[in-house]
Amino acid sequence: MQQTLIVVEDSADWPFETAATLISFEKYLHDYPKLNEPKTRIINLCDTENYLSKGYYCSLLAEARCHRVLPSVKTINALRNRHAEAESYWLAENDVSDLESLKERQEHFIFFGVCADKRIARLAGKLFQQFPAPVLKVTLYREHGKLGFTLKRESPSVLTADQREDFLQALHAFTQIVWRGGAKGKRLRWDMAILIDPEEKVPPSNRQAITRFVKAAAKLGINAQTLQVTELQNIDQYDALFVREATAIDHHTYRLVNKAEAAGLIVMDDSASILRCCNKVFLHDAFNYNGVPSLKTLVVSDQSDETLMDIERQLSYPLILKMPEGSFSLGVFKVGCREQLHEKLTLLFQDNALVLAQEFLFTEYDWRIGVLNGRAIFACRYYMARNHWQIYNHESRRYFSGDFETLPTFEVPKPVLDAALKAAKVVGDGLYGVDLKYADGKAYVMEVNDNPNIDHKIEDAYLGDELYMQIMAEFLRRLETRGR
Repeated sequence: MQQTLIVVEDSADWPFETAATLISFEKYLHDYPKLNEPKTRIINLCDTENYLSKGYYCSLLAEARCHRVLPSVKTINALRNRHAEAESYWLAENDVSDLESLKERQEHFIFFGVCADKRIARLAGKLFQQFPAPVLKVTLYREHGKLGFTLKRESPSVLTADQREDFLQALHAFTQIVWRGGAKGKRLRWDMAILIDPEEKVPPSNRQAITRFVKAAAKLGINAQTLQVTELQNIDQYDALFVREATAIDHHTYRLVNKAEAAGLIVMDDSASILRCCNKVFLHDAFNYNGVPSLKTLVVSDQSDETLMDIERQLSYPLILKMPEGSFSLGVFKVGCREQLHEKLTLLFQDNALVLAQEFLFTEYDWRIGVLNGRAIFACRYYMARNHWQIYNHESRRYFSGDFETLPTFEVPKPVLDAALKAAKVVGDGLYGVDLKYADGKAYVMEVNDNPNIDHKIEDAYLGDELYMQIMAEFLRRLETRGR
């Protein structure tokens, strides 16, 4: 049994009959997932034009809740990046049935892979297969005797009355079919690109660690080269990409990873892991759904008096406010009263549709467990910065970060190790750094980081060169699994 939910920003704007269940974003945010719910697929009709909009969060939360969703966050970002960079592409002759009749610049809407203009039916199907989204707008034009096109995702709200009728027919037909995923390609050579940024102030790996990665790769028959993003225009000449530059969604690292995956490379970390780790709303929702132990957290969408009272009722002061995306403790605030709560929410809502409010638990140090393909490979205690409640103190130059202690994984308390492995499994099978607090015999997962820090004399202090060998061996295993 499978249920289909159509999520819109305001259900009053869509008074139509459908076999699927029509709900608002707010209802999906607060009332799902439900106990013993059937397999669920989501058709997200919210506007996703802006990054971190409600439409963006609808797809992000759906993935956290193990709901099949269209469009996926990956598709949303791919189309947004494509439009922002004004990318144009040329058509193959068989993409359009009558090339000669397409002489002027034209715009066509594609609804769930179907276009009213049958001349571009083949193109519409191909574009929807590559970028599955409810509404796509393709612009065709001629230049230098060739036919090119640009592509953009549109919101159903921009459609005319006639177009909306066509859209609703396509929506009805689409809800009757089965969703399937695509096949993965194969590559044949073993050359690795290690992405670095020499100008990065706090890179994921220092130079000594990068040197050891290259040496470990060579011992396993992998030719690893350190490269900057400007040197990777032809990423498809490599077999693997290892990201050792801080990642973000609205960033060239994420775009490069997507490009590498499309070319068939083994990538660590993959785009899905980056998406999931970079957003704390996804992690919070996924932790709840999968029973990962974590601190009590509320997802806040406004700063009304009622919301402030609800936060105070469920969380006592001091409490923590977090923007959904951030690293190295940036965008995280401790507030101790109503005035500070309102002030920081006002600041955070300037750039975010949602904010996390979380209970505060002070510990002398946080645990960091390194997990690779479901297996713990290193363990560290990161101590709080001097006279501060976080590991990093961005207002202090002298005591920017606290001390550390690296231990063998078999010395880690069992609740910490179990919680770390369970949290990593929620994200995927890549290389992660799981941050936890441990108090009174209980572990609480704070977040899972893709592309975790691995520095010489810190994370490798116990295993030494074996740590680098284990990571490169995982690349080798994946290459060989693909039939190299």
